Amino acid sequence: MGDLCKSSMMFFSDQHLCFADILPPPEVRARIEVAVLNFLKILNSPTPAISDLSLIDRRSSNSKVSRGLLTDVSWIFLSHSFCTRSLMRANTAKAFIRVWKVMEMCYQVLVQEKRLTQRELFYKLLCGSPDYFTSQLQVNRTIQDVVALLRCSRYSLGIMASSRGAIAGRLLLQEPNQEVVDCSACGSSGYAISGDLNLLEKLVMKTDARYIIVVEKHAIFQRLAEDCVYNQIPSILITAKGYPDIATRFLLHRISRTFPDLPIFGLVDWNPAGLAILCTFKFGSIGMGLEAYRYACNVKWLGVRKHDLELVPEQSFIPLKPRDLQIAKSLASSEILPDNYKEELAVMVESGKRAEIEALYFHGYDFLGRYIAKKIVQANYI
Repeated sequence: MGDLCKSSMMFFSDQHLCFADILPPPEVRARIEVAVLNFLKILNSPTPAISDLSLIDRRSSNSKVSRGLLTDVSWIFLSHSFCTRSLMRANTAKAFIRVWKVMEMCYQVLVQEKRLTQRELFYKLLCGSPDYFTSQLQVNRTIQDVVALLRCSRYSLGIMASSRGAIAGRLLLQEPNQEVVDCSACGSSGYAISGDLNLLEKLVMKTDARYIIVVEKHAIFQRLAEDCVYNQIPSILITAKGYPDIATRFLLHRISRTFPDLPIFGLVDWNPAGLAILCTFKFGSIGMGLEAYRYACNVKWLGVRKHDLELVPEQSFIPLKPRDLQIAKSLASSEILPDNYKEELAVMVESGKRAEIEALYFHGYDFLGRYIAKKIVQANYI
């Protein structure tokens, strides 16, 4: 146990580890045990005290950009700045206790070799510790605190992703001990992406596709799948049905690793939210804390872009909302956003309007497939 504690304690002192490891359950349990032992050691010392919890700071001001030397791939990660949760400060006392409560629950789950979703965890904590957990947001933030303390991923803690994503097209998938699934035969709704990252990691995949197309909206995904666009453009279609969840990002990253020669194109609305979704797939998300960079993929922005606006009828433009402007401001201040993306964003803000992908249906329901094919052939993407 002494050697195990010694090796497991390294993660507390190594300030160069600013990302979350994917670890087996025994190692995660060991890190939780070390956290408890360190806390008790200080509490039982000659000068007893309740030690603070030192966490990697997850604010955007602590984010940095990593840029590839030999490629144009970039991603975001958190730097070495720390913050604390303290029982002795009124504004963090409950947050301090929440961290221990979530660690306790995760430890129990790992011992039982089970997994649970964030929503399931919320209800367990709501019933067991109602004085400390009253909202899903509190649970989500505390999970990130635990990730920042233990330096291991949510999945390593036994917390399973809730997935909304779907995939269709020229891809064969086979789960362990299951029949092969042909994603081109799954209908317009596609193949539902599991939230079990361990299962997604074990998928056997085969494809003759030449492209991967990430689609922001489920309705557009359904239209493209229904029209079998993946046969006209040999491709794999994938959607998170809006803002990307971890499971969809994980599977996209896994497909990209398995088939590294397949370019990835993003089809999103021409508005700040669409660009934010594209950037999450491309660069990662600070909202993911120490997991920010993981599953980032080199997605090219296919459309909709400013040069496509001539295809959009004037009556189809929608005024930007205050929320759009907030997102735009956040994106514009981001160090990672490329100049050509900032130019697109500036045009959005200056015009005061946005355009949705559906506006292209003005030219016919089959126009979208031709639009995508033409842009790919002409290399009209950034």
